[in-house]
Amino acid sequence: MITTDFVPGSPCWLDLGSPDVPAAVDFYGSVFGWAFEPMDSDEGEYGAFKLDGKTVAGLGKLTEEGARSAWMIYFHTPDADATTEAVRREGGAVRVAPMDAGGEGRMAQYTDPQGGQFAVWQPGSHKGVEVVDGVGSLGWIELYTPDAAAAKAFYGNLFGWETQDMPLPGDGGTYSLITPPGLPQERMHGGLMQLPAEALTATGGRAYWHPVFGSADCDATVAKVREKGGTVQMGPDDAPDVGRLAVCADPAGADFVVLTPVEG
Repeated sequence: MITTDFVPGSPCWLDLGSPDVPAAVDFYGSVFGWAFEPMDSDEGEYGAFKLDGKTVAGLGKLTEEGARSAWMIYFHTPDADATTEAVRREGGAVRVAPMDAGGEGRMAQYTDPQGGQFAVWQPGSHKGVEVVDGVGSLGWIELYTPDAAAAKAFYGNLFGWETQDMPLPGDGGTYSLITPPGLPQERMHGGLMQLPAEALTATGGRAYWHPVFGSADCDATVAKVREKGGTVQMGPDDAPDVGRLAVCADPAGADFVVLTPVEG
């Protein structure tokens, strides 16, 4: 589970880069009940999605030429500059060099060796999202990658992640569960899975991260996704011991998963 007791290597923030901020506000407001609170910024349109007054994610204008609309996952770090050096040492690339966000914190963005984009957040006054692991909030993260072994080595060396492999039903391959270093299995926060490059159509064969959001009723949420112009790439399906889930995309193509977890 993801918690707001952030430790090094745990997901602590996420934001969406959208080509149409008002359209994204309308879509996610309808699908998850989020409200949008703009922030004053010299960088353009940026603000926070709120659920019952608590921050669940960020939203900003997609300005990078040629980039696809996508969710960016940020991982907690006590030192963004040291993490940046480690990314370079491990064969990753620096997309955005460490920069201060006022007194709120320090951030940087990267690309892993298989092309997966991610970021880090060194907290100042802003620690990260305020609500997780519930209906309408972040409950899990996933990496689809063309090389699981290389991904496990890269992120393991970078964040100290511990992974546990589990076979998927049938010929579904292997899913690797991710836990921050030294923490119990209850603190697992995500998974990674190897897929052939031709299956990674959204990114032209490159790895990518996406968020999993909780839902009280997966089918009802999926109906809202379709009603508001989004698409459903897979499901809803029942995953044994996990819950009912669907892989969706918003009208601009940013992908995410909706999950109604099993009770217990």
